[in-house]
Amino acid sequence: MEMLRKLGRTPIGLTLPAFAILFAVFGIPIVLLFLTSLNAPAFSLVNYQAFLDRPANLRVLFQTIEVSVVATAICVFIGYPMAYLITAASRRLRSALVVLVVIPYLTSLLVRTYAWIVILGDRGLINNLLLDLGLISSPLPLIYNRMAVYIGMVHIMLPVMIMPLVSVMLGIDKSLVAAACSMGARPFTAFWRVFFPLSLPGVRSGSLLVFVLCLGFYITPAALGGLRDAMLSTFIAAQVSSSFNAARTAASAFILLGVAAVMLSLLGLDLSGTQSPTEKPIRKSWPRRLSSFSTLRGYLNELAISYRAKRWTAKLYQARRESGWAKIVGNMFVVLVMFYLLFPSTVVIIMSFSGGSFLEFPPSTLSLRWYRSFLGDPSWTGAAWTSIQIGLAVAILSTIVGTLAAYGLSRTFPRLRGFLTMLILTPITFPSIVVAIAAYLGLLDLGLIGTKTGIVLTHSIGAIGYVVVVVSATLANFDRRLEQAAKSMRAGPLQTFTRVTLPLIRPGVIGGALFAFIHSFDEVVKTSLVSGLSIRTLPLKMWENIRHEIDPTIAAVASLLLLLPILWLVALYATWWRSRPKAERAFPDA
Repeated sequence: MEMLRKLGRTPIGLTLPAFAILFAVFGIPIVLLFLTSLNAPAFSLVNYQAFLDRPANLRVLFQTIEVSVVATAICVFIGYPMAYLITAASRRLRSALVVLVVIPYLTSLLVRTYAWIVILGDRGLINNLLLDLGLISSPLPLIYNRMAVYIGMVHIMLPVMIMPLVSVMLGIDKSLVAAACSMGARPFTAFWRVFFPLSLPGVRSGSLLVFVLCLGFYITPAALGGLRDAMLSTFIAAQVSSSFNAARTAASAFILLGVAAVMLSLLGLDLSGTQSPTEKPIRKSWPRRLSSFSTLRGYLNELAISYRAKRWTAKLYQARRESGWAKIVGNMFVVLVMFYLLFPSTVVIIMSFSGGSFLEFPPSTLSLRWYRSFLGDPSWTGAAWTSIQIGLAVAILSTIVGTLAAYGLSRTFPRLRGFLTMLILTPITFPSIVVAIAAYLGLLDLGLIGTKTGIVLTHSIGAIGYVVVVVSATLANFDRRLEQAAKSMRAGPLQTFTRVTLPLIRPGVIGGALFAFIHSFDEVVKTSLVSGLSIRTLPLKMWENIRHEIDPTIAAVASLLLLLPILWLVALYATWWRSRPKAERAFPDA
C-alpha cells in the first residue's frame, strides 16, 4: 500500500489511470488474442497456415496492401506540392488554407463516403449531368469499382498527408534555399538538393500514417467498392458477423497487424530527420559500383567550371524573378485540390434542401422536408442523442485521464516518455478492426458488451491518445519556472496545478476534449462490435441506411454533422483568443 502511495506521488503515477483503461480494454485482450491465434497452450501456426493456404485469402491480403500503397502514393503525389504551396503563401492565406484542409479532416468519415456515393452513383451528380447534356445514353459505372475506392480513400487521407508535411516545411530555414540560389544553383536544383531532403521527415511520417490507416479501412471500400475490391478488414468483419471463430479471426487480424508492423519498422518512428547508420554505407557504395561513370562525371564537371563561374558572376546581383506561369499553375493546383476536398460536402449540403422525393443537384425546389424527417423520426433522434451522451462521456473521461497522463509524461525521462507515449498511442496506430476485436474480447470478459459503459471505454482507449498528443504539445511550450515560483510561495502541488498550470494549458485541454468527442461521435467499426443489438448510435444508423437504402434523410443528417468541425474550430479559436494576454489582443501584429 505504501508503495502505491509513493508511486502516486511521482509523475509517472499520473499515467496509471490511462494505462489501467488501456490494459483492461485493449492491452491484455490483444495479448490473449495473439495467444489464441497460436492455439495456446499447444502453440502452433495452424491458423496462420490455414489462412495462407487459401488463395482467396492471399488475394485479399495482397489486394489490401496494393490499395494501401497506391492510395499512399497518390496522397504523396498530391499532398507534397499542396503543402509546399501552402507554406510558400502569405501568413493570412496560409492560415485560411490550413483551416480549409483541416475542416474535411474533422468531418465525419461516413459523411464524406456518403458524399461520393451521391456524386458517383448511377443517379448521382456526374451521371445526371452527362445524361442531361446528352453525352451518354446510360449511366457510367463510376461506383462499386477500384477507382471509386481510390477516390474516396484519397479524399479522406489527403489531409492526413498534408498536415505533417506543412508542419515540417514550416520549420525549414528558407535562407538555406536562398543561399543555394546565391551560389548559382537554379531554383529547381536548390529545391531538390536543399529543401526536399529537409522535408523527408514529413514525407515519411505522413506516408506511414496514411498507409497504416488505409490498411484498416472498412467503411469506404465496403461502400464504394465492389465484391472484387474487398479489403482484409472487411474480410475480418465478415468472419466476426457470420461465424466467429476466435482462433482464425485472430490469425487474420494479426496478419494485418504484421503488415503494419513491417511498415513501422521500415519507415521508423523517428521524425528528427537524422540518418540511420545503415544509410551511409549504401550511399557510399554506389560510386564504387559505378566508378567509370563517376570518372566521366568528374571530367565533365571540370570542363563546366569556367561556364558556371561566368554564370554565377552574371547572376549574383540579379533580383530573382518568379515565373508568371509558375504562379498560375500553382494557384490552379491549389484551387483544384481545395475543390476536391470541399466540393463533396458542399454537394451534400445543397442536396439536403431538396423538396423532391429523391435527391437531385441542383434541387428543383427548396424545402426543409428532410430536416423535418430527421427531427420527427424517433429512431434518428434517439440515435443522435445516444451518440451525444456517449461522446460527452468519452470526452470527459479521456480529457481527465489523458491530461494527467500527459502531465506525468512531461516530467519523466525522455526515453521512458517516448516508450510510454507509444504504448498509449497503440490503439490509434493499430488497424481499427484489430483494436475492435481486442476490445470486444476484453469487454466480453467484463460483461460490458451491449452497454453504454462498454462503448465509452472502447472509444476512450483511442480518445486518450488524442488528448495526450494535444496536451503534450501544449506542455512542450510551458515554462516550469512558473510552477517553481508558485511552490516557493508555499502553494501545494494540487493548488499549483489548478491555479497556475491548468489555466495556461487550457487551450490544449479543450482542444483534446473536442478531438475526443469527434473521435467518439464518428466511430463505427468498434461500436458495431461492442454495441450488440441493443444500442444504436448515429453513425451506426447512418451506416445501416447507406448499405441497405439511400434514404434522403441521410443528407440532412450529414449536413448537420458538417457543422461539428466548424463549431470545433470556433470553440478552439475562442479559447485561444481568451488565453492570449490583453496586450497581445490589443496589438495582434506585435
